[in-house]
Amino acid sequence: MKTQLERHENSLLRQENDKLRAENMSIRDAMRNPICTNCGGPAIIGDISLEEQHLRIENARLKDELDRVCALAGKFLGRPVSSMGPPPMPNSSLELGVGTINGFGGLSSTVTTTLPADFGTGISNALPVVMPPNRSGPGVTGLDRSIERSMFLELALAAMDELVKMAQTDEPLWIRSFEGSGRQVLNHEEYLRTFTPCIGLKPNGFVTEASRETGMVIINSLALVETLMDPNRWAEMFPCMIARTATTDVISSGMGGTRNGALQLMHAELQVLSPLVPVREVNFLRFCKQHAEGVWAVVDVSIDTIRETSGAPAFVNCRRLPSGCVVQDMPNGYSKVTWVEHAEYDESQVHQLYKPLIISGMGFGAQRWVATLQRQCECLAILMSTSVSARDHTAITAGGRRSMLKLAQRMTDNFCAGVCASTVHKWNKLNAGNVDEDVRVMTRKSVDDPGEPPGIVLSAATSVWLPVSPQRLFNFLRDERLRSEWDILSNGGPMQEMAHIAKGQDHGNCVSLLRASVSNLSHL
Repeated sequence: MKTQLERHENSLLRQENDKLRAENMSIRDAMRNPICTNCGGPAIIGDISLEEQHLRIENARLKDELDRVCALAGKFLGRPVSSMGPPPMPNSSLELGVGTINGFGGLSSTVTTTLPADFGTGISNALPVVMPPNRSGPGVTGLDRSIERSMFLELALAAMDELVKMAQTDEPLWIRSFEGSGRQVLNHEEYLRTFTPCIGLKPNGFVTEASRETGMVIINSLALVETLMDPNRWAEMFPCMIARTATTDVISSGMGGTRNGALQLMHAELQVLSPLVPVREVNFLRFCKQHAEGVWAVVDVSIDTIRETSGAPAFVNCRRLPSGCVVQDMPNGYSKVTWVEHAEYDESQVHQLYKPLIISGMGFGAQRWVATLQRQCECLAILMSTSVSARDHTAITAGGRRSMLKLAQRMTDNFCAGVCASTVHKWNKLNAGNVDEDVRVMTRKSVDDPGEPPGIVLSAATSVWLPVSPQRLFNFLRDERLRSEWDILSNGGPMQEMAHIAKGQDHGNCVSLLRASVSNLSHL
């Protein structure tokens, strides 16, 4: 495969060389036999000196642009890159006129370049950089697409550098919050002194949120990196935070069969489980890099300032500044994960009840990402183990446990979709005069959804404040003996737990199968 790619690259270089020869010959012919463009007769040499100068200026500009792109690619890949590109032969000397950027359109053809790269201590290999055909629509040249991709490379490198520095630097960049929670808060003045904004200035009306969290997770770095680079596995790892995600373009798939150097465009909908907090739609680059043996970093950064992708929302309500995680393998099978979340969002769309929670980072902050990652990885470790929980007296088979967990996950997904109204389902909002504005009532059609009969699904959701601690409320809701106080399905009495599947060390992190007792049914 490598030999074929090298042959292909050599063929492209020969085409560029032939193209330059043809261009020089055309210029020489034009100088030897000048023709007046008005009458078609012979022209004096002085009449075309300005045209010749324009040709030379345009030719130099194109070469400088190609050299700049190659220099940037060389920085990304770790070694100098030849500036000889793959443009096709011009059809005629007319293509050599002033402003004929389309004569350089060969960059829009499919190109796969295999180049050595160095992405950290002792990490050197060949990186396949995939340049897919031009899909940007009419009027967009191959050079435009090449420039866009060079901007993506430059943005990814800057974002990675910023993420690593923010993950490794302590005070004065990060300080402890004043409310005594111990969480780390970004010193914005120090941040502006240290970093140059890589996606432009903050839009008017937007506010900034930033947080950092470090935790031990029972997963190795390679497995976590693979999960983050796969949109389906990423959504499964963070089911209550990611409503929908997709990879829209793969710029680099990595090198040496690994994710080192992988760069892709993604679209995601991030959510907080409340109808009072709008779903955040973001289009971003995700870049993965191995910094040393057992040390990886994955960074996200919004691209809305570069272009509006096909999946971009009409109004951008959130911008993702360099965010992500640095993962380091530990000797006990765990990984040390340092997570950084940095975003700018339109605060006017957030309900007053949730503004303090969002600005504190409890909604989209690093603490929530790390805590969710720890719970999910702990659940996977328990499922892969052969031991059975002490509370599980039903001796459920491994297949039965997987089926119950799959059902529970589908229930969770449907619940989240009904609360947050993401685009996973096409919801229609109902406006009723006697319904409070804080209550969201929606309907959707169910046709082939698993576990649901065909028909109309009605969803009503709201958020309220209760003067009790979250842990006390959670314990009340999960206690099957108290469900009669709030659950109509209990038939006015306590419920009986038929099966219990632990998902973590905390007893509250589990899946239970409940049924109403016989005494409850007699009251019907």
